[in-house]
Amino acid sequence: MMEAPALTALGDALERAAAQDLRRRRTRRRRLVALVATLVVAVPGIAYAASSLISVDEVAAGLPAGTYMLQGTAPHCTVVHAGIEYHCVLSKLPAQPEVADLKGTVEPTVNGDKHVNGGCRSLRSDGREWQCYIGQAAVEQRIVSADFLGEYAPGPGRG
Repeated sequence: MMEAPALTALGDALERAAAQDLRRRRTRRRRLVALVATLVVAVPGIAYAASSLISVDEVAAGLPAGTYMLQGTAPHCTVVHAGIEYHCVLSKLPAQPEVADLKGTVEPTVNGDKHVNGGCRSLRSDGREWQCYIGQAAVEQRIVSADFLGEYAPGPGRG
């Protein structure tokens, strides 16, 4: 039979082991909660940053990539709202426009991966100036539909 001091020592050892085990679980749980909280904040932030990283050169390339009549027009774009809105001026007029008056005409833009990433609206009858919107802003401007945004576009559209 064990003596009282030995039982006390055993009880103390069991209490220390249990306390240490609880601390480990709390630490793991805290780490997991911190990781989840970080992801909840970081993932949308990363997505927003990626969408706002589009350059004026990418927007300029996206206009003729989305519309056949704008091929060879060499657009030059400036930032209105980074990652959202751009003002583009064509170096050359559109060749053989499908309509006589292009003012108000809307056309999609296509990114380097050949997916619709936004769209532009002609500001002038001759089609020389365009206001372009990227992502959801193009949907809100009623240039492209939400279903069309992100669609694969292997070549510029006609008509």
